[in-house]
Amino acid sequence: MIDPHVHFRDWNQSHKETVAHGLSVAERVGLDAVFEMPNTDPPMTTESRIKQRLLLADNAGVPVFHGVYGGLTTDPEQIRKMVKTWQDLFPRVVGLKLFAGRSTGDLSIVSSKDQENVIQILAAEGFSGVLAVHCEKEVLFQKKYYDPDMPFNHTLYRPPESEVESIKDIISFAENADFKGTLHICHISTEKSFREVEKVKREGSISITCGLTPHHALLYDELMKTKNGNQLKMNPPLRFREIQEKMLELLVQGRIDWIETDHAPHLLIEKRNASGIPGLPFYPHFIQRLKALGVSTQQIKQLTHSSICDTFHIKIDDSGKAPDYDLEKEYEFDPFKDFRIF
Repeated sequence: MIDPHVHFRDWNQSHKETVAHGLSVAERVGLDAVFEMPNTDPPMTTESRIKQRLLLADNAGVPVFHGVYGGLTTDPEQIRKMVKTWQDLFPRVVGLKLFAGRSTGDLSIVSSKDQENVIQILAAEGFSGVLAVHCEKEVLFQKKYYDPDMPFNHTLYRPPESEVESIKDIISFAENADFKGTLHICHISTEKSFREVEKVKREGSISITCGLTPHHALLYDELMKTKNGNQLKMNPPLRFREIQEKMLELLVQGRIDWIETDHAPHLLIEKRNASGIPGLPFYPHFIQRLKALGVSTQQIKQLTHSSICDTFHIKIDDSGKAPDYDLEKEYEFDPFKDFRIF
């Protein structure tokens, strides 16, 4: 199994997690590979930092493939250098990442014009790999709801429309630039967003994929009204229960390309302002739940391995490792305990 979307910490954020620890957790839950996002501190926006990161992972000595995304900025020369780094270091540099909305770290490109310019440069440079995009349109954020002391407000502050409209923008930019790579919409969280992706797939104008997280498949906004609600703060936020149930249905139907945890640990004392939750420890339990819903072994393999390898053009050994803890013991799902790190 592969998790193509994790945020390990280390460097200036080693108090949250280290790469070695993240990889050890990935091994324990039975993963064969993880692809790490570039909004580290400092961010992976240069070849030098990327090489340092790869060496850090290699020195951990954990038998899990570790790939990274190169981070993109608004600087045209930096973008061109990232394309060259991807060409030189592939498959360890699995693709590139564009943050079209502000999230953890400082890699956001919120201007539509700047986003369009990034994709035009990638197209002009002949980039043919995976461009992963965090889609949230900040001009549609509802600032009147911003209140870190009221966790549920986070779901109102970043509404579904901000994701949908950002996806529309990115698709339009890619189509207009005749983008030859694959556009991947990260952590899709609404049916309307999915419909935009599905429409492009049907029309075939560009290559496009989307991923779903276990938390957007199982958790919903009302859970954030409890006293521990901030523990479930992430970007994009949890949605209405009806939306969450539809996303799980789409996954079970085999219409989502793959599962991605968006593993992103923080200290509990940081969660008032920090978005992101650990996702790796819950991974095998999520697979169990899908099987209980009737998802076949072949479809599980497609969601966790085949689609990812085919899209990234990366060969990852599917060793079939099993988690090293007991999945058969009596188990009661608790979102405030299960999305945690060990």
